[in-house]
Amino acid sequence: SMSKKKDVPEAKVLLGRPGNHLKMGIVGLPNVGKSTMFNVLTNMSIPAENFPFCTIDPNESRCAVPDERFDHLCKEFKPAKEIPAYLSITDIAGLVRNAHGGEGLGNAFLSHIRAVDGIFQCIRIFDNEEIVHVEGEVNPIRDLEIIHEELRLKDIETIEKKIESLQKIADRVDKTKRTELEFYKDKLLPFVQDGKDVRTGDWKGNEVEWINPLFLLSAKPVVYLINMSERDFIRKRNKWLVKIKQWVDEHAAGAAMIPFCAELEKTAASIVDTSANEQFWKDQKAQSAVPKIIKTGYHCLNLIHFFTCGPDEVRCWTLREGAKAPDAAGVIHTDFQKGFICAEVYSYEDFVEHQSEAGVKAAGKYKQQGKNYITQDGDIMFFKANTGGGLKKKK
Repeated sequence: SMSKKKDVPEAKVLLGRPGNHLKMGIVGLPNVGKSTMFNVLTNMSIPAENFPFCTIDPNESRCAVPDERFDHLCKEFKPAKEIPAYLSITDIAGLVRNAHGGEGLGNAFLSHIRAVDGIFQCIRIFDNEEIVHVEGEVNPIRDLEIIHEELRLKDIETIEKKIESLQKIADRVDKTKRTELEFYKDKLLPFVQDGKDVRTGDWKGNEVEWINPLFLLSAKPVVYLINMSERDFIRKRNKWLVKIKQWVDEHAAGAAMIPFCAELEKTAASIVDTSANEQFWKDQKAQSAVPKIIKTGYHCLNLIHFFTCGPDEVRCWTLREGAKAPDAAGVIHTDFQKGFICAEVYSYEDFVEHQSEAGVKAAGKYKQQGKNYITQDGDIMFFKANTGGGLKKKK
């Protein structure tokens, strides 16, 4: 019936490039602890043999995304192989004042940042005679302003170029482009010129589809990493924290702020033995910020994961929020997407409640889902697909 159709909620068009292979870039002015932190993350990367046929850029780390559900499933299924989800993080060098005008490594910096999907912004809030700050004294609000401004000025340039090239097309070739042109001219450009970041705007679905191909820097989600001295990190206090929070609320409402201490993380990263590492943090009366940094970056990209579980392997597969079952099948293999028949699905919560796959089935919670099923974070899935050579199952 007609009324049935109407109740289906309109799928929200997300800012950013579609796809599941999304990356975070880590940026910061020189000498704020960015490279130290990147090295700590690199130390935690998943060994490269987990990614056959793919060259990993030396400036990229693939860090396992901590997930208690994954750990629990591995314990229950006792698989031969355990493969977690990972987050790609790229170290982006060269951010200085006037980077948009080509200062420093300006142009390379801006093209590298265009290629990532979200940004970790590293800000330093402690004085240290030995580590000179590029702008003189330590002032994180000024640093936030510089970065914010650089990215925005580059976006203004990108939008202006787009308007210029589209104007010709709209005038001579394709009059239907006029509404798109008007959007860039009368809505998007003034918004960014007014000092606002694209990601904070309230855009309609068709507008988001016009924005996305521009790869605007201020449209990318941001997570603020606040590098503190050991003393301040352990006592969780510093005069700048409140001021930064106010700045973030005003300019990047909803963005996460994560305090960390690069020096402590660096020391901890050199302690390979797990129990000695845990003891190190206990002695400091503090906790590593790394798991939170990775998890927050992953979720700010609107990424979720589903699991495939069996005696051979328990594996997390990364998917963009809102993706349907055939897309999930396609993450495993494109053939499964093409020949998708159905997905057998149960939730992690049901697995925990009923303690086994058999228990889930007995409780009637093991469901067959068709091509319109929207994959949920933590789904355990099993696909049936016709891959030319008859029926194939993948678990």
